[in-house]
Amino acid sequence: MLSYILAAALLVGDPDETHHVDPELFHLVNFAAQQIALEWEIIDPREVRWVLTRSEDFHSDLRMLRNRNRDLWDAPSAADALRFPDRASINELLSFNRGYRQHVDVAMAGFPHRYWEFKAVLQETDHLYKVWDLVRDARCEYYYITVQRRALKDLRELIGMEAYYRGNLPPHVPLWRFQQIR
Repeated sequence: MLSYILAAALLVGDPDETHHVDPELFHLVNFAAQQIALEWEIIDPREVRWVLTRSEDFHSDLRMLRNRNRDLWDAPSAADALRFPDRASINELLSFNRGYRQHVDVAMAGFPHRYWEFKAVLQETDHLYKVWDLVRDARCEYYYITVQRRALKDLRELIGMEAYYRGNLPPHVPLWRFQQIR
């Protein structure tokens, strides 16, 4: 139990202060620190084969985990990504987004007097691409859990907390720019 308390205290420390940590602590806390890091989602299960496994890497591994903990302390859990569409669906939406962007870009050349309007549409389209690209990163199973959580954190900042927690994603293209044909 003491090793878990000590490991947790080490993980929440200042990343720049690892030189003050006695390397002999490694043998007392390495397993506990790995388990806590897994639970806190600051280490991917695939990383346990080499993170905190060698005493000579203790300081650099601890610095990395402290940086991740500081960076992701308020990031959503990776499980949050399951509330959003699957990666294959997102890829289709992003493909449509890029096709739409290309269409607008080509059309812009034919209407130089409407340059600023087209420019705004392109910016909106690129913004929506960024939103959906973050969702795709969060849903990417082969990315490390820390990358998925970072994508969720960035997504939450981009669309706002209320929209994020309600699962209200914007459309993948600026639908408000589409005109109704009668």
